[in-house]
Amino acid sequence: MSTFTLPLPVVAFLLKPYFRLAFNSRLPYRIQRPLLDAGAPLQQVPAGAVVRPLELACRPAEKITVGATERPTAVLYLHGGAYTLGSLATHRSLAAHLARESSSAVFTLDYRLAPENPYPAALDDAVSAFMQLVTEFDYSEDRVAIAGDSAGGGLAAATALRLIERHGVTPGALALISPWVDPGDRGATKKADLVVNTAWSFDAADAYLAGGDRTDPGYAPMHGKLDGLPPTRIHVGSEEVLYPQIMTFTDKLSAAGVDVSLVEYARLWHVAHAQASLVKEAADAVADLGGFIASKLIRAKNDSSSAVGSNSH
Repeated sequence: MSTFTLPLPVVAFLLKPYFRLAFNSRLPYRIQRPLLDAGAPLQQVPAGAVVRPLELACRPAEKITVGATERPTAVLYLHGGAYTLGSLATHRSLAAHLARESSSAVFTLDYRLAPENPYPAALDDAVSAFMQLVTEFDYSEDRVAIAGDSAGGGLAAATALRLIERHGVTPGALALISPWVDPGDRGATKKADLVVNTAWSFDAADAYLAGGDRTDPGYAPMHGKLDGLPPTRIHVGSEEVLYPQIMTFTDKLSAAGVDVSLVEYARLWHVAHAQASLVKEAADAVADLGGFIASKLIRAKNDSSSAVGSNSH
């Protein structure tokens, strides 16, 4: 589909009241969800995108490619929405742009949402989906990255930790957009940014946890054993509510010996990447993340091919 771009300040001005309405803790989730979905059609997929419905982990999913429909590398994409909102529709555009920029097949997952399905439902779905990509779709683990935004970014990190701990499987890379890695933290220094407000996010965090342990690494990967995680790239806006939490997480990753890189954006809002079809700066951010994924997964592909070549002589 053809796309057009708008000046960043214009889009920011239009989005603020929309997110204030959609992310309102006084509204029931059955109303918040369609409000968020209603904005999805404005976020277009790039030209040449092919979206194929399928099932992963017994859940609805989509395989998205741009250009060649068969790719040797893949990305499992986990959407944001504070574990209570978000859908295949809300993140289809972002995932398609990431597919184009990473030259990979991007698989999006409609994991179960709280409060109907509290922790660990989303984590169980994500782990099962990754394992299915490896066992049934014939991707080797090092050729599959996990990406996600906000709650989906935290879920991506938690999924990688669970895969390593319980399955001995390490993804090829982690690509995290403003990851919510400690939902139980109540020490935010700001109550709101352009997108997120703490009244809403704290309420959703409690709905997802449903009375469990706030320091469980499956819920809050900030508290996990981080060494052994794959190369990780993190994007964050410097004015976000989550900024201090993400900086702490980045420092912990570095201290644990993880190959981590952080990109800060002074002008972009929380998960502005979702507006890649509308804002050039957001598209550039997705390009950076896609380039990172491609560099890690192509290296794994080339290393694998070299090993096969050596063994054949």
